[in-house]
Amino acid sequence: MHTTHTDAQKLGEMLETLHRFVRQRPGLEFGNYGAAASYRRELRQIARDKRDAEAMIWYVWRASVSGFTPELLSSAAKIAFSGRLSWTGTGWEYTTGQYWPTEYRRAACAALSLALRTHWEQPTLAKTYRTAKNALGVGVAKRWFR
Repeated sequence: MHTTHTDAQKLGEMLETLHRFVRQRPGLEFGNYGAAASYRRELRQIARDKRDAEAMIWYVWRASVSGFTPELLSSAAKIAFSGRLSWTGTGWEYTTGQYWPTEYRRAACAALSLALRTHWEQPTLAKTYRTAKNALGVGVAKRWFR
């Protein structure tokens, strides 16, 4: 199955707005943390989630010619991360569970990883992991495809 030109344009728009969504500042409040070490640990995790999301966004962007459709991404977002990330037709909307700064990038990663799992259609988890490792690197594969 190949993606049509209009599907490619729509997917490109979805990925561009998702990248913009992921790049926004998390807005952590230092007062919510008891110590500087825990604050910095949270910042590192949030930064890692951003890098993971960007790696998956770039991969999907490159894979758009081989059947990755906008419907696949939007339906994955409806399922992944309790469906809290959704495509409105013009942008991404996120419904916060507990704490926005630690969640919104993880929701994007969860939606992208589910869409990629579906796109790759591997029969076993081990094959999916190997495909993810080859396409996205060991770190992303360990965090999102195990």
